Amino acid sequence: MLNTATYISASSFLGAALAIGFGAIGAAVGEGYAAGLANQALSFRPEKSGDVLKNMLVGQAIAESAAIFALVVAILLLFSTPQPKTVLIAWAAIGAGLSMGLSAIGSGVGAGLPAGSACVGIVRQPQNANKVLTTMLIGSAVCQTPAIFGMVIAFLLLFLDFSNMPVYPGWAALLGAGLATGLAAGGPGVGNGLTSREAVTGVARNPETGTETNRVMLIGLSVGQSTAIYGFLISLLLVFTGLEKSTSLSDSFRLLGAGLSSGFGGIGPGVGLGVVAAYACKWVARRPEATGILTRTMLVGMAVTESTSIYALIVALLLVIVF
Repeated sequence: MLNTATYISASSFLGAALAIGFGAIGAAVGEGYAAGLANQALSFRPEKSGDVLKNMLVGQAIAESAAIFALVVAILLLFSTPQPKTVLIAWAAIGAGLSMGLSAIGSGVGAGLPAGSACVGIVRQPQNANKVLTTMLIGSAVCQTPAIFGMVIAFLLLFLDFSNMPVYPGWAALLGAGLATGLAAGGPGVGNGLTSREAVTGVARNPETGTETNRVMLIGLSVGQSTAIYGFLISLLLVFTGLEKSTSLSDSFRLLGAGLSSGFGGIGPGVGLGVVAAYACKWVARRPEATGILTRTMLVGMAVTESTSIYALIVALLLVIVF
């Protein structure tokens, strides 16, 4: 018979593997994309290797942030020694690994997209290098926000005291909390990258429209975070809502279902919101005189695109609060 301490130790090892295993995926893809476009750019103007290499490394460093967050959580899971007060610590460790690892995928991929476009833009318009770099830094940094949500939930799961939470259905609440933010963060991470990529390309081609393009980009990035925020909200509810002891399978599965509902429900809308904002940035850069109508159309389109994630949020709230 395994004791509580053994369960916690085994689950911590599993959580660490999930955190860095999933967390390594997105950053590697994003960094590879940036390096690939850097090589493409240099094939046209190899004399710009210094500027392109600098931009590539900066962009890759930002994309690497998500994997570094995952590494920190993995190390905490490996080397922290929590007191085995309750077996829920084991479920919290798995939830922490899922929250951090899954949320890092989209952020890593997304941060690499504007970095790659910046490398191409610098070669095509070297006189606009500073403006291109500024737009890239803003866009790539915002792409890390969903991963930060995942890290916050992971830290809460690692450091909160769950000794007063009943094991049943508490295990499902903690696992669901990790899945809600981890899954929901994937879509916005990629979507923000798509938006930032088009903004960088637009600024490189038409630097005189940089102010308008960056403004639209920031609006799009802000709205694009919403589906990750919905998942984050459900995670907080699952962690902090008082639970009554129940060995009923339906009570456990309704909490786990809430996490899956808001988590999966945020992926597609998160990407879709980024696509809408990306096209707005693209055409604002080319037709700045149409900024007003393009921005309004973007916001209306994003509102409709976001609706499906709201449906998932409503179902998740019903599962956590009503039933």
